[in-house]
Amino acid sequence: MKKTYYYKFLPSKAEEEAVKASKKPFQITRQLVEIRDLYPAQVIDPFNPWQIKKVVTETDIITGKLALSHQEVFEYVFRYWTLEMCNYLVGGNKFYPVIWDRTDDKNLVRYHNDKIYLEQGPQDTYMLRWLDLIRKSVINPNDEIGLYWQSKSGTFQFKVLGRGF
Repeated sequence: MKKTYYYKFLPSKAEEEAVKASKKPFQITRQLVEIRDLYPAQVIDPFNPWQIKKVVTETDIITGKLALSHQEVFEYVFRYWTLEMCNYLVGGNKFYPVIWDRTDDKNLVRYHNDKIYLEQGPQDTYMLRWLDLIRKSVINPNDEIGLYWQSKSGTFQFKVLGRGF
């Protein structure tokens, strides 16, 4: 199911009276909720499954964090997660995924440790901490990478799609 934020702009009568009594302004709140999809999730092409494609920047390598947009995470990752998993991450916790490096299809490499995690970043972005992956896969600025969440195994799949110049 699709995840989205529900914003509460209007207070209930009890909340309105509590706000008047405390003489503080009403705080608009948001909550992560599941909604029914109007359109089913995209069927992943088995020959080109890389839903999130990025050109790696020097900042991504120096910080060891890959910035993922709100849209990318909600559409290509959260759609396949349970609401509890999403709330765990949105609540400020780190999620430690398994990442399979498929750059060399004959020699898959599995990454899963405390140095690789997904966390919430600033301004509704998400950050994938991937320092070990950068070092072992020898990723450089301007390399194009692909990433997707494989719901069957509950893992991220990663691949260097093209080397930069």
